[in-house]
Amino acid sequence: MNKKTATWVTAAVLASLASPILARAATAQAGAATAVSVPGPVQGYAISDAYARLVARQTYFWAWPMVNVYNRLLAMKQVPQPGLNGGIVPVAPPNHLAMLHDYIEPQERFVACPNQDVVYGSAIVDLNETPVVVQVPDFGQRFWVYQAVDLRTDGFASLGKLYGTKPGFYLFVGPDWHGQVPKGIRQVFRSSTAVGSFIPRVFMDDTPEDRVAVQAVISKIGLYPLSDYDGKVKVTDWSALPKFGSGEASAEEIKWVDPEKFWDELPTVLDQTPPQPGEEALYAQARALLAVARRDPAIKSAIVDEATQTDARMVAPLFNFNTFGKPLPAHWNTISNGAQFGTDYFTRTAVAKSNIFVNKPNETKYFYADADSAGARLNGGQRYTVTFPKGQLPPVKGFWSLTLYNAHHFFSPNDQKRYSLGTKNKNLKYNDDGSLTLYVQSSTPGAGKEDNWLPAPANEDFSLYVRAYWPEQAALDGTWTPPAVVHETQ
Repeated sequence: MNKKTATWVTAAVLASLASPILARAATAQAGAATAVSVPGPVQGYAISDAYARLVARQTYFWAWPMVNVYNRLLAMKQVPQPGLNGGIVPVAPPNHLAMLHDYIEPQERFVACPNQDVVYGSAIVDLNETPVVVQVPDFGQRFWVYQAVDLRTDGFASLGKLYGTKPGFYLFVGPDWHGQVPKGIRQVFRSSTAVGSFIPRVFMDDTPEDRVAVQAVISKIGLYPLSDYDGKVKVTDWSALPKFGSGEASAEEIKWVDPEKFWDELPTVLDQTPPQPGEEALYAQARALLAVARRDPAIKSAIVDEATQTDARMVAPLFNFNTFGKPLPAHWNTISNGAQFGTDYFTRTAVAKSNIFVNKPNETKYFYADADSAGARLNGGQRYTVTFPKGQLPPVKGFWSLTLYNAHHFFSPNDQKRYSLGTKNKNLKYNDDGSLTLYVQSSTPGAGKEDNWLPAPANEDFSLYVRAYWPEQAALDGTWTPPAVVHETQ
């Protein structure tokens, strides 16, 4: 044994002896840390304007999605009954459901990046008030998934075809509920926060026949307070919902987070959102900042200003899909932790800004493109093709689609009333070699190609978005990625 070898052996022996000692020390330290609370900011102490702005910037960024969802709760408290806002958007008082009976209309501005493959429902839950019962009908072979997310937009329930969910009644409860579960409830799902969102999605073919067939199924979808539960399936004709309100006139999504009001809303949001493990210091700093702002108007003014700047400089740019997630070949992007963000504050806020309420990755895999294969911004003044080679359609057990969104991440009305192409379309024309070419442009691609035409807004920037519902492993692990968006020369 040479000297060098002996040195390594000695180091290895010392490491093996030290490991149990270090482990015991770490355990003792962890125990001490839990037994004795760590001091935080001292109440009544002054802080500098610069430090207040530092904490404000961080707090505004990570709390932005929570305030976003909470303000949806406040909006739903103004809704008199389940109905369609402006005749378009399903809305309901908290702990009640409203469903569409067809695809969402392009004038919708409640949630960016709507889906044109499913019949949607929507409910905001406040489990402080009551647990809620969720009805699951027999969907047969039809794909469906119920999304339930907490105030952080992280999922807390698994209900859908991919889970093998059986028809029946299910219960959503808040973090502190310990009541009696009634007979007939199949399963209880507990949210980490009392406030959350519930969004059923039911696949529907783009055919007159399936528009009729889906009605009997969706009529048995339900969400309502536990006090209304009697063990009997409640049936609703969603096509008969009342219409109220004037609809949404803005080109952009409703502004759910206002920097001017953020600091007044934050205390309630923090109370409604218990810290995750390791977040205690973040909460302590945020609460200390709020305490200082309450007694010092100059600090309050400074953090309102900082929130406004943070919204413009940090949050707003995340509206572009190419600013977050994982870059893929041909200038596509993706994320792999949708509705499972945890402490990934950057991605959570980016998704909340650009396309809030995404499904968990095993439910839906999303792919985004703002640019063509050469890196140039997608624009309706150009013509593009997206060609899936034979056998290379998005690998799914559910369904797939390619959707086009305008610069505001909504649909641009077109004469075809077509905003996506995919599984729902039964008239797609395949090439002689078995490949599938989709034409993305503002004018017709010509006779024989119009069934494969995804209309783009003329001379406006737009984005493309692939959804893969119930994705197979190839879509999840990166073995499959979307084909290039090819700019066609005029």
